[in-house]
Amino acid sequence: MDAERIRAFLLQLPHVVETLQWGDNLVFWVGDKAIGGKMFALMNLETDDRGVFSYAAGAERYAELLEIEGLSPAAYLARAYWVTAADWKVFRPAEWEFELRAAHQIIYDKLPPRTRKILGMTPAERRRVVAERKTLLASQKATEER
Repeated sequence: MDAERIRAFLLQLPHVVETLQWGDNLVFWVGDKAIGGKMFALMNLETDDRGVFSYAAGAERYAELLEIEGLSPAAYLARAYWVTAADWKVFRPAEWEFELRAAHQIIYDKLPPRTRKILGMTPAERRRVVAERKTLLASQKATEER
């Protein structure tokens, strides 16, 4: 597996939104963060010692996953049971897909009912609600900056 294949796989999962944040990190969300979506995976695009990929492992599998060579607690997110892969060779492609589906489901299950309701709307309705929410948030931010 590599960054492009992982990205393509993640973007095929239901309700996934991608953002670029904190320097060169692709962040994958279940639902747009403007409507209460939550991140479930983070891809480090820089070649440094922070690992290539972090994701929500869940409390049940966290300790088990940390026993795998190449996985470690995720910086800043370990308290929420996230792990970081040192490189793409930690898992075979099918194992990566299993882990990422599980991370997506773990976070989906934690979404507030209001967010789940929006995700259950038709794509057109959902786009409208997200756009309205982003407009409201931008307006609030502009007011705060004054």
